[in-house]
Amino acid sequence: MKNKVLFVCKGNSGRSQMAEAFFNKFSKIGKATSAGINPDKKIHPWTIQVMEEVGMDVSKQKTKLLTDELMKGADKIILMDSDVLENIPEEHLSKVENWKIEKLLGKPIEEVRRIRDQIRKKVEQLI
Repeated sequence: MKNKVLFVCKGNSGRSQMAEAFFNKFSKIGKATSAGINPDKKIHPWTIQVMEEVGMDVSKQKTKLLTDELMKGADKIILMDSDVLENIPEEHLSKVENWKIEKLLGKPIEEVRRIRDQIRKKVEQLI
């Protein structure tokens, strides 16, 4: 397991925020952050809701722009899906893992919960 993990998606308001929260709750030796290539203004309300359902408050987390500095500081960069791969400079590609997690946008709450649980399992496997 890597000590500094960066979770990346497009808007940084859903999947990557969930992954960051799960990692930081469950890891004893690592630290995660998340970022987006085009971050939304705030965390999506459904993200907040489905994480509260599992006892986690992400309402105070902030969306962040993916920067070279964040990538340089990461031991591992995990992409929620491949649509952000083109935004990762070649020098960081050796640290990249693509989880291929489907997008939350437009999904009913039941699907958001299923995706949340999928993210949780992948984070637990990573740790």
